[in-house]
This record gives sequence, C-alpha cells and structure tokens, in this order.
Amino acid sequence: MASSERSPVTSQHHDPCCRTIHLLRKMRPDINRLLKSYVEKQTLDKNFNFDSVDGVPTADTEHWSEISEAERLGDNLKAYWAFQILLTEILEEQRSTLTPGDAAFHESINSVVAQVTALAYQLEQLMLTMKHSLPAREVKNTRNTGEKGLFEKKVRGMKVLLELDRWIVRSIRDLKKVSRSIEEGAIPRVSHCLAQAQKN
Repeated sequence: MASSERSPVTSQHHDPCCRTIHLLRKMRPDINRLLKSYVEKQTLDKNFNFDSVDGVPTADTEHWSEISEAERLGDNLKAYWAFQILLTEILEEQRSTLTPGDAAFHESINSVVAQVTALAYQLEQLMLTMKHSLPAREVKNTRNTGEKGLFEKKVRGMKVLLELDRWIVRSIRDLKKVSRSIEEGAIPRVSHCLAQAQKN
C-alpha cells in the first residue's frame, strides 16, 4: 500500500512543478491577448523580421534534451528575471510616449508583469527546494532612450512579447521534463497532476 504513494521528498519537489506549470498555462492566454492588442495599437505586423532587436532572451536552444535539471531551471529563471525588467520598461514607454492615455492597455501590461514576477518567485523556490544554486542575477537597464525612436520602441516591445510567449511554451516543456525526472527518480508512477499537465 505504501509503495503506491509518493514519498514526502518527491511530493515536496513535484508539487511546486505542478503549481508552476499551472501558472504558465494560466499566463499564456493573457500574453496572447496582450500581444494581439499590442499589434493593433502599435500598427505592427507579426511577420516583421526582429533579428535586429537584441537584448531579449530567446527560448530556442541547441541540444534541449541534454541540458541538466539545474541548467534548465536556471535558464528559465534568468529569462523571467530579464522579462520583468523588459516589460517594466515597455510599460514606462507606453505610458510616457506610445499610448499615454490608454490606462486599460497599461493595466494589461502591468498584469503580465505581476504574473512574470510571481513565476520567477516560484522558479526560485523550486530551485531552492531541489537544492540547486540560484544563478547570478544581473540587473541591468536594457533600454537606451537616446538611441531609440518611436518605431524602434514599438518593435522592441513586440519582440519582447513574442519571445515571452515562446518562453512560456518552452518552460512548460522544461517543467514537464523536470517533473518526470522527479517521478522516475523516486517512484515509477505518473501522478494525477503530471498526467493532467501532459494532456496538452
């Protein structure tokens, strides 16, 4: 009977994974709505070539399956730390010059900032629970207002939202993989929570 239950250690690690996956799934529709609204308000085309826009963490990685658990979680955490800064800068630009009178739009950006902040905190707690060292946090202002015109600011903001959406997809994959490794390392049984996470 006891063998069919998850050990306390497994549950301690696995449950934060499930909570984080749940948060990621809740965030994605909000980000997609914000991206759609952003495209309309800034009159941009999603097919624009964003290669010239730097300073935004990209979700693509080579040898994805070979990354260690600690590296996987650390990469995610560093990305969302960066997105906290980038989204805050975008919000300031929208309020000051791009859409100064659109309070509802500003609030939708601020809501995503809050969700990203909560996600970063959950990832920190997960890494600490799993006894992984947190990566160094490099806090820097990525904006140079003296060199960016209105169009450049619009394009940069869109690149941030597009990459944030891609990171959400990658993070769900990453957390599923971490979740599976926790299960396989303790009890060869897929929990109800992991089964739900794997449906999509």
